[in-house]
Amino acid sequence: MKNKQLIFFISLLSVFLVLGACSNSDNDDKMDKKEMKEEGMDHEGMDHEGMDHEGMDHNGSGEVPNNLSEAENPKYEVGSEAVITADHMEGMDGAKATITGAYGTTAYVVTYTPTTGGSPVKDHKWVIKEEIKGADDQDFKKGDEVTLEADHMKGMKGAKAVIESSEKTTVYMVDYTSTTSGKEVKNHKWVTESELKPE
Repeated sequence: MKNKQLIFFISLLSVFLVLGACSNSDNDDKMDKKEMKEEGMDHEGMDHEGMDHEGMDHNGSGEVPNNLSEAENPKYEVGSEAVITADHMEGMDGAKATITGAYGTTAYVVTYTPTTGGSPVKDHKWVIKEEIKGADDQDFKKGDEVTLEADHMKGMKGAKAVIESSEKTTVYMVDYTSTTSGKEVKNHKWVTESELKPE
C-alpha cells in the first residue's frame, strides 16, 4: 500500500512540475515578446517584407549624401505640404506631409539582409543611388548585388542587397504624423514624386 501511495505521490509531483514548466515557458515567451517590442522589433508583427517597419526608428537627422543634388524644379517645393499615398509603413498612407528636401536621383527597390541578423527585408522602398557603395555615375539594374550605405533603419548600413527595380525620379524627404499612432516622423527618407499628391 505504501508503495502505491509513494508512486501516486511521485506521479502527482511530476504533473505539477510539468505544468509549472509550461507556465514558466509561456511567461518567458511573453517576456521575450515584450522585450522585442521595447527594442523596436516585434517578430510576431512582421509584415510581408520580413520586418515591422512601424517598429523601427525612421526619425533622421536630415543629413543627405554629399554628392546628392537638389531637384531643379520639384513638383513639391521644400516647405510645401502634400498627402502621402505610399504605404511603406503603417500610418503613412493618407498622412499630410511637409516637404523637407527634394532631390533628383535614381531610386531603387532593394531586398537586403540586416547586418544585425534576422529575416531578409524584401522590396524595401527606397534606397537612392547615392546611398549605394561605389555607385558613382553608374546605374544598377534588376538582379545586381550591391552594398548599402543608407542607414534609414537599424542593420541597413553595410548590408548586402539585391536590386529589385529602379526609377529615375525626384525623391522627397518628409515630416509627417502617423495616421494610426499619432507619432511624428521627422525626415523620412524617401518618398517619390508619384507617392505624393496635392492636398
